[in-house]
Formats: sequence, structure tokens, C-alpha cells
Amino acid sequence: MTKESLERYQVAVYLAVVLLGGIAGLLWPATAERLEFLVWPVLAILLYTTFCQVSFSDTVQAFRHRRFFTASLLTNFALVPVIVWALSWLLPLDPAIRLGVFMVLLAPCTDWFVTFTHLGKGATRLAVALVPVQLMAQFALLPVYLWGFLGQDFIQAVTAGPFLQVFTWVILVPFIMATLTRYWASHHSIGTGWLRATARLPVPLLSLVLFLIVASQVKAMGHISTSLGWAALVFALYLILAALLARLMTLIFRLETEAGRTLAFNAGTRNSFVVLPRALALPVGWEAAVAVIVLQSLIELSGMIVYLWLVPRRIFPT
Repeated sequence: MTKESLERYQVAVYLAVVLLGGIAGLLWPATAERLEFLVWPVLAILLYTTFCQVSFSDTVQAFRHRRFFTASLLTNFALVPVIVWALSWLLPLDPAIRLGVFMVLLAPCTDWFVTFTHLGKGATRLAVALVPVQLMAQFALLPVYLWGFLGQDFIQAVTAGPFLQVFTWVILVPFIMATLTRYWASHHSIGTGWLRATARLPVPLLSLVLFLIVASQVKAMGHISTSLGWAALVFALYLILAALLARLMTLIFRLETEAGRTLAFNAGTRNSFVVLPRALALPVGWEAAVAVIVLQSLIELSGMIVYLWLVPRRIFPT
């Protein structure tokens, strides 16, 4: 199947994969839970194939797009916190639930949003260039936001370790390997053939990631208290508001269509699987924070499937 055919039917494929993952997770929970360890290596391979589609020089050139970077930083670190604060009034007073929501929504994604941008016909070079900028901003600002929203006792929930590990093994190493692949392709016909083959892999690999996440996490949702229904509502409303905010910022900063699509995926995706390890290390009594983050990842997956259809066709049409 060609790259164009895969991308044309990708939304239907993702919906089927999510359904199959949910069924597998419910029918064979013990086996499905053991699949979780595969998520990170498959995600790293997925990003490698995505990075293969972008040259290093294009990424360097992307840093000159000051209007996009300004719009993205203002969106994620000035306007999104306001939206999250407003939505937090819908949440129960349970501090663990509130901590989970704040941890995940205040941290923009630094990994698979690149792939969603690529598949959603955004500017992948801008997404790649944005990753280290957003990562550094999170280091500096996420503890400040948690302190402002919850108090200084909760700053312990954020450490640099998980962010650095993910950046190194899921982003930096695949990017270096992709750069070497493009260099190989420019000097050898076999490398050229391999580079063309990687263009067909993002959709199948993202499908595999979706299956692994849903299958390994869906059982955990069965033990979540009904009070998390409010958190689910907040996450769903956030996805709607993020798309509208991206559209507004695109108009204000006069961004081109591809940059606007990139901003939409950037605003809509959050760093759930980076903050999750830190949430797992919280003391006894804070288990709800972990459940909230898992819940957000599943809702975001569903939302991104909708984004892949909605963003290039309705919000930012050609």
C-alpha cells in the first residue's frame, strides 16, 4: 500500500486499532498489561521514521520562524494555563485528581505530537525544532505553575529525570539516527531505498502505539472512581478549546496554513507519558493522580484521531 493510501484511510485504521486494543485489554488483561514496556521503544522507532522525512537543514531553518515560535510559547505557557485554571473549577476538590490534571495539561507534548503533525499535514520541521524549546520551558515553568495552582508541597511532583530520559532515548537518539539515514541516502542508492521505505511506516507504527497504549491501560480505567468523570469532561473540553485557541493565534500572528496545523497539534497534545513516571512515584494516597493521567492519554488519543480529520479539512483547510 502506498504512503498516500495509508494516510488517506488513517483515521479509520486508528479507530479500528483503538477498538481492538480495548477489546484485547478487557479479554486478556494480564497479557495486555505486560505490553506496556513496548510503548517506549515502538514510539522511538515511530519518531525515527517521522524524523527521516525532515532534513536537518530544514529543522535549522525552522528556528527562524519567529512568529510561529512566539505563538506556540504564548499558547502553551501563557494562555493554556489560563484555560486550565478556568476548567479546574469543574474538578472535585480531591487534591490527587487536581494534581493529575494540572501535571498533564500544563506540560505540552514533546514526542508524538511531531508524528501527529506530520500525518495531519502540518509543518513537521517546525514541530521538530520546537521540541527542545518546549522541553526547556517545561523545566522552568511547570514547577512554578504547580506551586501557583496547588502550593509548594506539590512541586516535588516534577523532576528533570523523566523529561531528560524521554528526550534522550525517544527524541534525540531517533533524530540523530534519522539524520545519519538521510546522509546515507544522499550517498548510496540502498540508503535512498530505505529512506523511501520509512515514509510508509508512520501510520502502521502509530497504529501499533495506539494499540499498545489502549490494551495496556484500559483495564486500569475499570477501577477509577466516578468522580473522575469531571476530569474526563475537562480533558474533552480542553481538546475543543485548544483547537479554537490555535485557530485564533494563527489569525493573530498571521501564520501560514501548515504552521497553524502544527500549532493545533502542539496545543492539543500533552506530555502524559513523561509526567506519568513521576506520578507513579507519589506517596500512598495519591493513586488517583496516576489514574487521571492514564485517562487523559486515552481521551487524547481519541481526540487526536478526530484532529487528524478535522484540522487539515475544517480548521486549517488548504
